[in-house]
Amino acid sequence: MLLGFALATLAALWLADLRLLAPDPWQTLGRIGTGLLSPSFADLPALAEAAALTLAFAFCGVFGGAAAGLVLAPFYHLRPLRHLCIAVRAIHELFWALLLMQVTGLSPLTGVLAIGLPYAGIFAKVFAEYLEEADPAAARALPRGSPRLSALVFARLPLALREMRSYVLYRLECGLRSSAVLGFIGLPTLGFLLESYFRQAHYGEAAAVLAVFLALILPLRLWMRWPLVPVYVAVSAWLLSRVETPPTGAGVLWRFVTHDIVPAPLRSGGWATLTGWLDFAGWLWRLGVEQIAPGVWTTMILSQVALALAALIAVVGFPLIVPRVTGRAGALAGHALLVLGRSIPEYMLAFILLQLFGPSMLPAILALAVHNGAIMAHLMGRQAEGLCADLRPDAPRGSVLWGYELLPRQFASFLALCLYRWEIIVRDSAIFGLIGVATLGFHVDAAIQTLRIDRAVALLLAMGGLTLAIDTLSTHLRRRMRLAHAPGAKQVLHEE
Repeated sequence: MLLGFALATLAALWLADLRLLAPDPWQTLGRIGTGLLSPSFADLPALAEAAALTLAFAFCGVFGGAAAGLVLAPFYHLRPLRHLCIAVRAIHELFWALLLMQVTGLSPLTGVLAIGLPYAGIFAKVFAEYLEEADPAAARALPRGSPRLSALVFARLPLALREMRSYVLYRLECGLRSSAVLGFIGLPTLGFLLESYFRQAHYGEAAAVLAVFLALILPLRLWMRWPLVPVYVAVSAWLLSRVETPPTGAGVLWRFVTHDIVPAPLRSGGWATLTGWLDFAGWLWRLGVEQIAPGVWTTMILSQVALALAALIAVVGFPLIVPRVTGRAGALAGHALLVLGRSIPEYMLAFILLQLFGPSMLPAILALAVHNGAIMAHLMGRQAEGLCADLRPDAPRGSVLWGYELLPRQFASFLALCLYRWEIIVRDSAIFGLIGVATLGFHVDAAIQTLRIDRAVALLLAMGGLTLAIDTLSTHLRRRMRLAHAPGAKQVLHEE
């Protein structure tokens, strides 16, 4: 497998577009660096409003998705429901938002559903696993003939509740990143301000937006209190209800379902004729040859290079947070570096890098690698700290400990982690089409911009199929290499 991975990476590097297309990247870097070192909070009311709405979208979307996932979890073993959950979570929140805008317009409902729908599919899967893993002894202690609902609510759910709450907290952090990124398509979150300031070359104001975002997400586990969740959600719903929404036309939902998403050859009765279906076959063939196949090709090239670079960052970065390798001061600095790397959304980071390098694959690859590599390094570093607790006091330290003890003992879980992240990286690679990289997302955005919603839906289905294929292949490889039960693998899967 490792030889195949190395050969695939070399081929992808040869095929990838890594050119520097910006006219003067060093001059731009100097201006951006100056702005980052001197953030401007001149427009504080706008920053405060965008920050509040970023939180509001995240709370409503994440906890709405969690509630739906909790309801669906007991039935997740049913194949149709499981496939539905896979389908909704295979599409990135940005694409959900672009699709929903055709029905709900540029409204708060669009943002909440764009986060809530894929998160419902994720929560359903993870909550179902937590319920299945709960100790069955409590359920067996119930009186014979007790309803299954009673066994679920009173025996299994209390045992899984702690893990569920921990996972919801992790997903809230992801939801904040998703909420900020939704601003790039026009919703009034921090991403909207960041894009506006960058396009106007107001880098000091853009640095203030980044500072506010980090001030929200970094201390999340300090200000998030479970007894206050109903208050947070209620205030969030109130804030979103006050956002002015452009009106949508009457009957827009009916038109969307019966006309917009129906392939053009099958409209106006075409579905009832042989000619209509023959035209549909030609329409689908042209779409596959001209857009789906090239989009999948570019997506796979980009994701392969990004995965390889993320793996390298993880291997080099995880010892940075291990005190026995870098010392206490070094571990604190390493933690800060990895937290920063995984806290900034990939799309936001790619947009910033786009100003430096121009519209090639390079900004997307670096953004994906930094974000995912920081996550992988963080998880491996936590596992390494546990391994260090079992070492003898006279065990080696520094790079010797990393190279001869920690890395070999974590190699199986490292491979499992790479395979887990593979699906995520492929899914996220598509969104960089919105900044000009010719992935599947580029063609989705072009189809929506020209109001060819039927093409957009077909491309999104292809994207979901690609994600499902990668997930299936990843699962097969983990089983074949016996990585499914590697130390830390289950925890990694749940933190996806």
